[in-house]
Amino acid sequence: MSEEIGNMKQKARLALIMKTSKLRLWFYDTASRHLCYLSEAGNYEREYNPADFALFFHRDDVDHMRDVVFAICEGKMDTGKVSARSRADKESDCRHYEISFSVMSRGDDGLPTSLMAIQHDVTEEYQRQQKINELLARYHTIFNSSLLDMLYYDKNGVLTDLNERACKSFNVKSREQVLDGSFLLKNNPFYSQIPLNEMTNTLTGSIIDFRDFGLPEYRLEEFGLTGKMYYESTINPIRNDEGELEGVYMSGHDISEMVNSYHRLQNGLKQLQQGTDSIKQYIANIDYALSVSGVQLVNYYPHSYTFELINRESKKRLCMSQLRCIRLATPRFRRTVNSVLNRMDHLTTRGIVQAIEIEIRDKKGRQIWLLFNMVPMLNEKGEVERYFGTYRDITDVVETEQRLAVETKKAQETEVLKQAFLTNMSYEIRTPLNNIIGYAGLFTGDHDQSDEPFFIDQIKNSTNELLLVVNDILYISRLEANMEEYKKVPVDFAFNFEGYCQNALSSIKPGVQPVVVQPYNKLVVDIDSSHLAMVIQRLCYFACVMTEHGSITVSYEYHRGELTIRIEDTGSGFTEEVAPHIFDHNFARNANGELIGSGLDLPIAQLLTKQMGGTIEIQSDYGKGTSVWVSIPCTASEIEKKRV
Repeated sequence: MSEEIGNMKQKARLALIMKTSKLRLWFYDTASRHLCYLSEAGNYEREYNPADFALFFHRDDVDHMRDVVFAICEGKMDTGKVSARSRADKESDCRHYEISFSVMSRGDDGLPTSLMAIQHDVTEEYQRQQKINELLARYHTIFNSSLLDMLYYDKNGVLTDLNERACKSFNVKSREQVLDGSFLLKNNPFYSQIPLNEMTNTLTGSIIDFRDFGLPEYRLEEFGLTGKMYYESTINPIRNDEGELEGVYMSGHDISEMVNSYHRLQNGLKQLQQGTDSIKQYIANIDYALSVSGVQLVNYYPHSYTFELINRESKKRLCMSQLRCIRLATPRFRRTVNSVLNRMDHLTTRGIVQAIEIEIRDKKGRQIWLLFNMVPMLNEKGEVERYFGTYRDITDVVETEQRLAVETKKAQETEVLKQAFLTNMSYEIRTPLNNIIGYAGLFTGDHDQSDEPFFIDQIKNSTNELLLVVNDILYISRLEANMEEYKKVPVDFAFNFEGYCQNALSSIKPGVQPVVVQPYNKLVVDIDSSHLAMVIQRLCYFACVMTEHGSITVSYEYHRGELTIRIEDTGSGFTEEVAPHIFDHNFARNANGELIGSGLDLPIAQLLTKQMGGTIEIQSDYGKGTSVWVSIPCTASEIEKKRV
């Protein structure tokens, strides 16, 4: 009880200190990313999420605070300070704060688990500083408003005052540096020959060499007064009624820039001549670039209806009438050429860009395409005088675009096939999944216990069907992403062939005769045995599903670097409409509409064959059977054929 009372007293003292010091404490939890204030009573207020907390402050300052908090949480810094403004509609209603961040606790990994922030209201100090800055700005504006350097010497010729402009001209960092009594008027080389009491109003202009001021070298270096300055000044002595000198007022300004401008003007004239020569060279370079790039110049004169082609390389000009221009274009572009000429005849002020196919053919026998780019040229009255532009041969570009259009169409067709595959895939996955959910739901309702084995069998069958479809979808996706690795090793294909066939034909239906033709005693070839076995297995399984009676024959032959496997069946086959799309990802079905395996056996077999560098062909006669040929390139190291 006493410890609780002590904590309450500590919180009360902390709240009193915060209130008198215009401070607020708030805490940040790194795990929940929530913040809470410590109230004036010393208790925690409600928690704020980052979005709600950000409403208290100006948007730009919230971003700065977030960066500091994240830096501390990531261990990049231990403390941080941010200046922030409260969010207000008017700038005058805005409060200003200084917020100091520090780590309150750390986790076992040494990273902060909570942060403490001290928020200090500095609005009054900020407003006070703003008023001071405004007064200083007004004072400096008046003080430095003079466009001349102003210096004042007392009656003894000692410099006692100068304005900011004079400080800048003479590189004075601080006025106190020169108002120490060491700068005398008699040391000024402009007026050193004139006795102080005999000075009159004088205007002079000369070159200042600061070494003539009689100051030590270290003093000149201290002020940076090195080199020379062109300076124009006026001296005005101030006398009382008795004619006694009371002081000397000196004004002037640095005319070094004016003198330097004159020098630059002289240099500019020289550079102008050099620039003229450069322009001539530039024009020559443009002519060369035009000739190399095949770009030619063209003019059209709407008042004379004349089209002029300019060859800058040969300096030749070819003039053509409108009728000749129209006839030069191919028939399908003659109306376009007529429209362009008509627009220019009506003095359009817009530029014209037009590609035109002409009757002339290039060396490759292709119809030439020209791209014209015309702009209006105006006279002094702002009226269109002629049209100037360029034209270039874009036959290669047009041919490339046409090829690209064909390839784009093919890609779009492929995309349509993929979309159809995704739609079918969604359906084929949903069908067995609905069966599983449906039969599983029957267990929870009223049912006869004798039906439960049937429900379980249906769930198992649908689960196996779903697993088969999903596995094949994943595998065909892996093949399409080229993620499957293929390794060719020497394998006795004759020894393994019958094993491949027995595994592949294990699901053959009763009444169907399996026939395995083995023409070799030994055939050692470098192939990827496991992937080729998968191709044979899927094609044989497909034949087993499609064949209700008759036979399935599997044979192979090696000839001139190619191993060819043939699978023939006497099954139902495919119609002429279905056969061309049998390898598409459309989930193959039999004549009864039932899914053949996963429906993806043929597409998977095709992808595997192609990625092994081989080819696959299929020929089907509806109602009579199907034949599939798989050819794999390989090299045989040992061949031993059976004797007939």
